Amino acid sequence: MRARRAGRVVVDEGLAAFVGAAAAVAHVAIAGCVTVHALLYKRNVGAAVSWIGIAWLSPFLGGLLYAIMGINRVKRRARRLRRDHIAPTTGSAAAAVAADPLSPLEYAVGRLTGLPSVPGNTIELLRSGDQAYPRMLAEIDLAERSVGLCSYIFRADQAGEPFHQALIRAQRRGVEVRVLIDGVGGGYFWSGTYQHLKKAGVPIARFLHSYFPWQMPFVNLRNHRKVLVIDGKVAFTGGLNIGAENIEAAKPAHPVRDTHFRIEGPVVEQLTDTFADDWLFTTGEQLVSEAWFPKPAAVGDVTARVVNSGPDEDMEQIEFVALHAISCARRSIRVVTPYFLPAEPLTMALGLAAMRGIEVDILLPEHSNHAILDWARRVPLRPLVEAGCRVWLLPAPFDHSKLMTIDESWSMIGSANWDTRSFRLNFELNVELHDVDFARRIIEATTPKRQLTVAEIDGDPLPIRLRNSAARLLQPYL
Repeated sequence: MRARRAGRVVVDEGLAAFVGAAAAVAHVAIAGCVTVHALLYKRNVGAAVSWIGIAWLSPFLGGLLYAIMGINRVKRRARRLRRDHIAPTTGSAAAAVAADPLSPLEYAVGRLTGLPSVPGNTIELLRSGDQAYPRMLAEIDLAERSVGLCSYIFRADQAGEPFHQALIRAQRRGVEVRVLIDGVGGGYFWSGTYQHLKKAGVPIARFLHSYFPWQMPFVNLRNHRKVLVIDGKVAFTGGLNIGAENIEAAKPAHPVRDTHFRIEGPVVEQLTDTFADDWLFTTGEQLVSEAWFPKPAAVGDVTARVVNSGPDEDMEQIEFVALHAISCARRSIRVVTPYFLPAEPLTMALGLAAMRGIEVDILLPEHSNHAILDWARRVPLRPLVEAGCRVWLLPAPFDHSKLMTIDESWSMIGSANWDTRSFRLNFELNVELHDVDFARRIIEATTPKRQLTVAEIDGDPLPIRLRNSAARLLQPYL
């Protein structure tokens, strides 16, 4: 009996030793693979070091997290579906921009995007869903050939239901309707919008979605774009999602104030191109007919260009455009964003601009809907305020607008927040515009309220400062 027990103990110990050795080998192999991949593909040093550390210090879990959240390169089936067919910058556009003191910025953005500045556009500013939703619904009802709608959030509520009905009506009268919602923001486990429109026969797709986490390696990559294109002639874009919280007049429990834009003119072709590219990537269907891409026609005086960004791009285009814009500023810089946690080059550029005498105004909501981001932003804001940047805190309701102006003559609008997620992980769509009147309207649309001071930041108790600094360490993952 003792011999049997002794033999069993020896076998158990041998098995445990074998399992332990196998686990150790597997851990080293997985951590080694993460290390190699991070070294080759992570251009941000901080992110690379963080992921490598997690992989080695957290056996198996670190590798799993990296597979789900760290591999952020998406290869498109098509890159800029119709870019070869988009007309180059006309002589009038080039002359108009050349007369602008910001012409070096125009040249740089053209190099970054590969797209021309297009003259002949009109743009209208719309505040929140109160102004934007009725105009968007009216244009859908007027659509004759095509409707493309992409939204990060599209709720099946009192705001979303009118859109459901308008899209269904358009589909039934023969309009080519395509709806794209994000696979997470649009409802990961359940999407009432997806179910409703799918049942009604409206072509709708969910961007990078799977119910099984192991089949969703790009869970950290979201389509944050908001764009509605009608007949290839009229477009809406900006920061506005579709949800009841965006209708201030309805007095929702957690109201969201936002800024959206109606655009008409030749630049709509570039907006449609972005939607068509996302739809092709998600569904495999190409949208190339004249119903989507009619011959562009000039309708106004604004020169505009689309600036896309996403993990499928070679560079963080929107972040780089912001950097170029800051470097070209001569008088003023104004940034409005709901979340402020950019990478160090941007914060450094803003601080240096303020130190050379440029008026730098950063407008942020006093409280956003993400407390951790509010905590983390206090850390980079202090050196900016100390350098001379004016940081303004906007009172409730939470302002979700994303706006930037340079010298009251150049503007950038769209879906991108000033944080690492928007600049480097999300698929975003912005539009740059050369127009003095429009830049001034943007400035007038958001009025600063309370200025943040160094004394206020330094007045935070030590536990709060520690909390804020610890939250900042999550920047590569926020």
